[in-house]
Amino acid sequence: MGTVVDDAAAAEFHAFFERHYAELSRLAHLLTGEPDAADDLASDALLALWHRWDRVRAADHPAAYARGVVANLARTRVRAAVRERRRVALFWSQREERTEDPDVAGVVDVQGALRRLPFRKRACVVLRHAFDLSERDTALALGVSVGTVKSQTSKGMAELQRLLGTRAAPKQVHAVIARSGGAAGGNR
Repeated sequence: MGTVVDDAAAAEFHAFFERHYAELSRLAHLLTGEPDAADDLASDALLALWHRWDRVRAADHPAAYARGVVANLARTRVRAAVRERRRVALFWSQREERTEDPDVAGVVDVQGALRRLPFRKRACVVLRHAFDLSERDTALALGVSVGTVKSQTSKGMAELQRLLGTRAAPKQVHAVIARSGGAAGGNR
């Protein structure tokens, strides 16, 4: 990565940035449909252009080159989102679950405790106990190893028991999580 750092190149890049940043951000927004991600994608594209500025400034159409970089970054982001949605859909139960006489206070306590867990522990606990996924299916959904699922689930359950102030067996915590349904995992 041969970043050009002389003053003339820096001034030229700054002018390019000022002239095209808004356009590149708009393009990213239109390609992804995500207004919050648009600025990030435009910034990432301009950073990549800066690292190749000697090549970009020599191109016949530097703005077209920049738009191509944004399009590639947007494509990568959209593909990642599609893969994530497919993973979720693969494991999401389509049947409607209803619980008679739910323990609302218990569910609220567990949901609060779940929110305090780091994401990976929370995801492992919810997928294993609320969605009854196997360790293998949980690992597949999260893109981690089965060993990671085992350790994170174990640590997460221990932390939940500590947070809830109970020495209850994992089955009791499991029952409260399962009663709360998939909603327990929906809080990020």
